[in-house]
Amino acid sequence: MEDESKVIELKFEDTPELRLATAQKVATTIAHIEGRRGRTARLSELPLGATYLGEGQCGFCVWAPATRSVEVCLGPRGKRLETLLREGGYHWAVLEEVWPGERYAFSLDGGPPRPDPASRFQPGSVHEPSAVTDNSFPWHDDTWVPPVLKDYIIYELHVGTFSEAGTFDGVRERLFELRQLGVTAIELMPVAQFPGGRNWGYDGVLPFAVQNSYGGPEALKRLVDACHGHGLAVILDVVYNHLGPEGNYLREFGPYFTGCYKTPWGEALNFDSEESDHVRRYFIENALYWLRDFHIDALRLDAVHAIRDFSATPFLQELGRAVKQLANELGGPLYLIGESDLNDARLIRPEMIGGVGLDAQWADDFHHCLHVLLTGEQGGYYQDFGGAQQMAKILNEGYAYTGEYSPFRKRRHGNVAWGTEPHQLVVCAQNHDQIGNRMLGERLSSLVDFERLKLAAGITMLSPFLPMLFMGEEYGEEAPFQYFISHSDRRLVKAVREGRQAEFAAFAWAGEVPDPAAKESFERCKLRHESWRTPGRQKLLREFYRELIRLRKVLHKRKPTECPVIRAEAHGRSGIVLRYTCEAESSWFVFNFDKAPSRTSLPLRGNNVELLLDSSAKRWGGPGSASVQAPCDYEDTAVEIPALSFAVLRTPV
Repeated sequence: MEDESKVIELKFEDTPELRLATAQKVATTIAHIEGRRGRTARLSELPLGATYLGEGQCGFCVWAPATRSVEVCLGPRGKRLETLLREGGYHWAVLEEVWPGERYAFSLDGGPPRPDPASRFQPGSVHEPSAVTDNSFPWHDDTWVPPVLKDYIIYELHVGTFSEAGTFDGVRERLFELRQLGVTAIELMPVAQFPGGRNWGYDGVLPFAVQNSYGGPEALKRLVDACHGHGLAVILDVVYNHLGPEGNYLREFGPYFTGCYKTPWGEALNFDSEESDHVRRYFIENALYWLRDFHIDALRLDAVHAIRDFSATPFLQELGRAVKQLANELGGPLYLIGESDLNDARLIRPEMIGGVGLDAQWADDFHHCLHVLLTGEQGGYYQDFGGAQQMAKILNEGYAYTGEYSPFRKRRHGNVAWGTEPHQLVVCAQNHDQIGNRMLGERLSSLVDFERLKLAAGITMLSPFLPMLFMGEEYGEEAPFQYFISHSDRRLVKAVREGRQAEFAAFAWAGEVPDPAAKESFERCKLRHESWRTPGRQKLLREFYRELIRLRKVLHKRKPTECPVIRAEAHGRSGIVLRYTCEAESSWFVFNFDKAPSRTSLPLRGNNVELLLDSSAKRWGGPGSASVQAPCDYEDTAVEIPALSFAVLRTPV
């Protein structure tokens, strides 16, 4: 036998048979070493949590550096106790007679049993034991070819309110409708286990566990498998900036949090202080778990501006490298999309030119400017936005603020997005935050008229950026999307209520804040899918979105070597002209946000102008059609656009 002091590395292979053989070999070796002078070997790559190896064998691994002993409490009421081996702050063992479905918890130094920090499933609450899961699943997506990032058309949804059932299977039943709409990817708001059954998902406390009220891990795999069968990529929203307050036992296991920084939602995670390497390992392993074991195509990283990290190699950069390595191993693209309100293009610049190297980011300036153009609201952060000139700048540069002074922030804000591509910015007319963080959770359909809804759809879907819809937007859903929770701690519920009250002070909205803990606040947010099936404006709006998505795919379909020139110009106070020019043709998008008709002269060839779409046409429930007056070659073409509408034109170059 080799020298006992050497490190034994366990790398789990892809098949249960190889995993079992490796685990048996290691277990035998460890037993032999333990029988001689009590020495232990180190397993450097044993996955965190409970890993079922087949034939009743299960590996357990937990990081608890300050804990002298960790016991696994197995079965009902923890009747069977097994002590884990300790090495380098990790406690681990490979145990016999442990089967999928077995409940277990960890006891630290004889303390009360706690759920596994890397629990894969919580059949009960966030306070109860975890369950061993079998990772095997009959996947059917071997031939799945995911879309490249620039072809993503994203549909964001909340599992609990998207269907009446409020489950992954409820989403799965409506995938055909989404594919028929034309979107190419769905984005799931966070599904990591949170307290109770009603939550947006950002209060998750067990990042590896799939929410039990949604159906658990098997149901999520069924949904992803079905999405790929329908030609839809899957984006999963994950939260690596904080954990929720209730059921958050992570601090008992190790220094996962730091007192150096704070976030608006609680303690900041420890990504740059002592022991932070192990904290990074935990969250990177979590990201790879979703991408590898659940076949997720992309991760949306929540509020990365709240990840405080001053290390030379930031956590986000290390995460990106790990995901790229996994993508190379799997032979397909995997993407990381960050949410940030910093207008900092370094986030998505390649590492070779000093960037972090994420693939894309949410860009809020587009939404904020569009919202002011449509509604006229300028309370809170909306005071920084408005006007066609600003929207034209956003369409050209990605951000409204690229270093200018922000009245709302009372400081300069943003930088220039050089070294990036338009498809690296995700934009929307509505999302969960911008709706749900209104006091009453009103959607745009409750704030503006039908013509403005079409205008919002047009500029979002035809922008050079990656467009995203929020569930129900495509047919003008009128149900609100309000903030809801189901915490069991009364003091915490009281704090949430008071926090919501304070949050709306800057907007001076009228009315009473809905109770986030009331079940009614959750129930009223459920979509009413059947409303668009009968003739009327909702059905018409959905058809309009379908046409816009079809048109986007046609106009954005370019040769691999073809790079269109994109330019936006403001015309007057409320007019915007967006032009795509490539080798063979030019596409013109003329938007009028004014309440009066607008007349614009465009340098188009007279008799070759083709009107592809007119939002004011009777076909789309509009008041009247746009007119194109093309006198002759070498003279400008006059385009008259009715109030609050837009037109799409095409002409040879």
